[in-house]
Amino acid sequence: MIRPRITGTGSALPEKVRTNFDLEKMVDTSDEWIVARTGIRERRIASEGEYTSTFATLAAQRALEAAGVCAEEIDLIVVGTLTPDFPFPATACIVQQNLKAVNATCFDLSAACSGFIYALATAEKFIVSGSVKKALVIGAEVLSRIVDWTDRNTCLLFGDGAGAVVLEAVEGENGILSSHMHSDGNYWEILYQKGAGSRYPATHQNVDDRMVFLSMQGNEVFKLAVRAMGEVALEALQANGLTSDDVSLFIPHQANQRIVDSVGKRLGIGGDRVYVNLDRYGNTSAASIPIALDEAVRAGRLKEGDILLLDAFGGGLTWGASLIRW
Repeated sequence: MIRPRITGTGSALPEKVRTNFDLEKMVDTSDEWIVARTGIRERRIASEGEYTSTFATLAAQRALEAAGVCAEEIDLIVVGTLTPDFPFPATACIVQQNLKAVNATCFDLSAACSGFIYALATAEKFIVSGSVKKALVIGAEVLSRIVDWTDRNTCLLFGDGAGAVVLEAVEGENGILSSHMHSDGNYWEILYQKGAGSRYPATHQNVDDRMVFLSMQGNEVFKLAVRAMGEVALEALQANGLTSDDVSLFIPHQANQRIVDSVGKRLGIGGDRVYVNLDRYGNTSAASIPIALDEAVRAGRLKEGDILLLDAFGGGLTWGASLIRW
């Protein structure tokens, strides 16, 4: 059987660190308050001259090196992002240029914090169809450029970075077992960026009205995220005749420690079977799962045959899960 298998991982993060103590000087908050409600202690922030493509490219290079694959061998590049370098062209095309991946078809995919799961599932389908042999799947964000740093309800949550995987068509039982995606557009207004689109273009007035920054109804997002992530994770397990006891490592979207804990409790997965790094990076949206995956792989947290569960939730609303036999 031909399965899409992750053969290399990579990640990239800005050097600049913004701690909770830094935020205490910017908005009415405290380290204690932030840690108690989110679990976040610091986040990485892009510097001038660093863009989404900057981190996407570096993460991709590291994934290619880990896989032992040359850029020219890549047939497909999919970048999950809500903060592309430009509205167009796709950031994936800029990554292609940087890597010299001359044979790749490239496009971006917008599913907010679920972007990497959606991108992984999309590349998976290309490989299963036989039209692609090797793909680069990237989740990359520079959220600091769309965060209102005067809004304490949102500015403390987000950070920048990128993660990438090389996905190859490989014979055998190991690889992606199945991916599951869902959406509900009835809730799009609880988490979105109002300005800079065709409805509210980037006029002086819209910028002055702070429409270019993201907006979130945190309590509503929390409740929906816990339910949706729990349900789609169980869907993935049941589709493959497995239970939560079979999961070797669970990597959820790194949004909030309370969400991670609540979803883990619903699934009956806890302790060292749950990978968490949000205390160091905050919510990096589509980049959060691939960054965590790369860290877990390089730390030796996965061995051949392990069952890996990836689970995400984001604006749209979107959510999804991938179940993988490593």
